[in-house]
Amino acid sequence: MSKILIVGGGYAGFYTAWKLEKWLRAGEAEVTVVDPLPYMAYLPFLPEVAAGSIEPRHSVVARRRHLKTTKSIAGKVTAISHADKKVTITPSAGEPYEFEYDHIVIATGSVSRTFPIPGVADNAIGMKTIEEAVAVRDRLVSNFEKAAGLPAGPERERLLTVTIVGGGFAGIETLGELRSFANLLLGRYPEISFEETKFHLVEAMGRIMPEVSLETSQWVIKTLTDRGSTIHLDTQLSSAVDGKIELSTGESFESNLIVWTAGVMPRPFLRGTDLPIGERGHVRGRPDLRVEGDNGILQGAWTAGDTAAIPDISATPGPGGFCVPNAQHAVRQAKLLARNIVADLRGEGLLDYNHKNMGAVAGLGMNVGVFQSGKFAMKGYFAWLAHRFYHGLAIPAWERKWRVFGGWVGHFFLRHDIVSIEAVQQPRAIFEEFASRPKPPAETKP
Repeated sequence: MSKILIVGGGYAGFYTAWKLEKWLRAGEAEVTVVDPLPYMAYLPFLPEVAAGSIEPRHSVVARRRHLKTTKSIAGKVTAISHADKKVTITPSAGEPYEFEYDHIVIATGSVSRTFPIPGVADNAIGMKTIEEAVAVRDRLVSNFEKAAGLPAGPERERLLTVTIVGGGFAGIETLGELRSFANLLLGRYPEISFEETKFHLVEAMGRIMPEVSLETSQWVIKTLTDRGSTIHLDTQLSSAVDGKIELSTGESFESNLIVWTAGVMPRPFLRGTDLPIGERGHVRGRPDLRVEGDNGILQGAWTAGDTAAIPDISATPGPGGFCVPNAQHAVRQAKLLARNIVADLRGEGLLDYNHKNMGAVAGLGMNVGVFQSGKFAMKGYFAWLAHRFYHGLAIPAWERKWRVFGGWVGHFFLRHDIVSIEAVQQPRAIFEEFASRPKPPAETKP
């Protein structure tokens, strides 16, 4: 059998394996997915996870539950030699080893792209993983709990100030959801007033959400501002040392929760492989999702999702002529990639990835959303319903969809759960504090 190795188990990797299982004949190929995590996270849900609107486990899909015949390896691919069609796998437990393949799918996704701004690496939290979203939620609730017991002053103000860097969809949705969640928390913390809670969004460009029209983006700014947020446009973060925010405009303030959403980048290890890599670190792909170098197509090498530079041949191409890194492209590319691999195994023709933009939809907190498709824009409550309906159906597997919708129905009747379990990040702290230890040996006198 042909050996198909999928590097990465996120959107592109999971959907490729899922569709390969559906379309491959018995005994036609052996599919293996390598990823250090046992699940695929549905990233559009991260802002709602951070706001407590969705349970963290409901926004991830367990690969071993839904991939019936695919072999799953917990670990990382740390080296690729496509010339030899071999990779080095470093498992989560055990020694690294070589793995041979016939076809390789590079679907390693992306990570947060940061800049060497003082204090960011030490104090900020990303919004790229489910773990980060949970940490943001717990930090916000914990900060309310601490601030409620403090008198008015710098420390209380610092705890109640949230800063989000990046005005794309991830940043705007995170701001809207956290501001909405904070408003809900105020009902449980009468010691804290609305005026004390400060939410700042810092965006280097002169506008937010470039995927929507300028008019729609201005409506979003007005809506978020009216709900108690401050939007800093044409502003860069200069420093975040010890939580002190310094902006390029000269403004400064203290913030205990800093969320970084200012862009993504492919995983840097790809630059150390023999795959053709573009200027910004992406694997160079063709419209049919095969990898292509300066000397032509690399037989048996495929790529999709955030890690890939796929030419956008649609009627409305993305910036630079490539597909932008988002879930919509990753899912669609993965489905076509699986189809093309099967076609290649059977000597059939390949298809190019040519998509029709479905528009953009964003949630801005409870009961407020925005939807844009072409020149048509919908704002407010019905756009929020469209956002939830679309993403609720888009997460793979019906058992996940039912959990998500069930959680939303439960919140409608029971309201959000406001319990913080931040201590789970140091699960042994209490045990270690009270655990008995052997007495040191008595000193013997000479």
